[in-house]
Amino acid sequence: MPPLTHFAGRAGSLAKALAEASTDLLVQPTVRVGVTGLARSGKTVFTTALVSQLTGLHPLPAFRVSQEGRLRRARLVPQPDDAVPRFPYEDHVAALTAERRWPRSTDRISQLRLAVDYERGAGWRSGPASLMIDIVDYPGEWLLDLALIEQTYEGWSRETIAAAQRPGRAAIAAPWLEALRRLDPAQPLDEPAAERASDAFKTYLAALRAGPEAVATTPPGRFLMPGDLAGSPALTFAPLVLAGPVSPDSLGGLMERRFEAYKSRVVVPFFREHFQRIDRQIVLVDVLAAVDAGATALAELEEALDRVLMSLRIGRNTVLSRLFAPRADRILFAATKADHLHHASHDRLDALLRLLVSRSLRRTEAAGARVGTVALASVRATRETLVHEGGHTLQAVAGTPEAGEAIDGEVFDGEAEAAIFPGALPERPEAVLDGAVEPGSLRFPRFRPPRIAPDALGRPGRLPQIRLDRALQFLIGDRLA
Repeated sequence: MPPLTHFAGRAGSLAKALAEASTDLLVQPTVRVGVTGLARSGKTVFTTALVSQLTGLHPLPAFRVSQEGRLRRARLVPQPDDAVPRFPYEDHVAALTAERRWPRSTDRISQLRLAVDYERGAGWRSGPASLMIDIVDYPGEWLLDLALIEQTYEGWSRETIAAAQRPGRAAIAAPWLEALRRLDPAQPLDEPAAERASDAFKTYLAALRAGPEAVATTPPGRFLMPGDLAGSPALTFAPLVLAGPVSPDSLGGLMERRFEAYKSRVVVPFFREHFQRIDRQIVLVDVLAAVDAGATALAELEEALDRVLMSLRIGRNTVLSRLFAPRADRILFAATKADHLHHASHDRLDALLRLLVSRSLRRTEAAGARVGTVALASVRATRETLVHEGGHTLQAVAGTPEAGEAIDGEVFDGEAEAAIFPGALPERPEAVLDGAVEPGSLRFPRFRPPRIAPDALGRPGRLPQIRLDRALQFLIGDRLA
């Protein structure tokens, strides 16, 4: 397969790129925002909260168009891609506000379009204007699959098996590696054997996801989130120990053929139809879960973020690049669930995230893209308080832990509130990577969404947030100037 930048690799979408770019430049300004992140990072909540804040015209102090009173109206309108599932915003906002439960996680691509009416800032272009914001929500695991496009089956197998033998993974991988040793790539093609090998590999990937690493950077991403491809042959393959070329009629030949089918029928269409058309990208990261899991999880997260940046098409856009090689020119990494910490630790959380992506930042910024980091809570589930313990006054957070959450032996019923001292992150982010925080020493229970009461006129109440407005300003503020 030629490199991703090869013109022929994008021929099928050139007409669409030309039409979209011409419309944006000449008819209706549009910005396409990608929302992604690894498992349990809060993608669905972020997209729901973003739409709720904009359509509700709620005050957003750090979002300049809102702070200056220039935001007139924001409304949902029919999306441009009829073949892409619509993001079920209404169901998700009802789950948050009426049922006080978190909406289900992102397991497929979905889309919304917002029409935003605003007043331009002072100057010769002042006056009313509108901007279409296309929000594309997709699992981060699919993003990591883009690295497969330029890999061979043999190279992917070798890399995946080597990663499974690392000290932090060996115990989790042991059952799969044992099953792998019993497979001969040269044996005759055997469909049941292929299915058993694939199932064993998927069980290993699921164990990685459920284990202390929690981020599972090993592609294929669709193995854990198959969507409408569940059970298809394109998702029925696994790595094998190869000693050289394999016969097309062998088990190894079957696996190699299906690996190539996965790339051509799943990964490349995702890149061509969706990913290469994104203008701005936010990557949501559950840094706190990795901190609490220990050094191995942090190393895994750092590797995952580096792979994310390597997969992104980034750089400064020109008129020609918009037509022939569109790029994402702003990338925002967001550490979610900042409401689980007292605000005194928010800067430390942001600094830790920036450290995790630091080795990739220079490469990204050298390509002309702007890269930012922020610690946020799309929906704030806690409030800050003080607790007294052992003669000390501690900065704590209070909220309603989910039913079944346990803290210091107390199991919560989902109704009672609790004030919790979560612990504090070290001043130096490097100290976290050096093991200064003992695994399990921090308290990060899952809290229920906050209780949202309607206002005096019966209108829906506002979802509280932390720095969601800063994220909006970074991602689209310049397009509403």
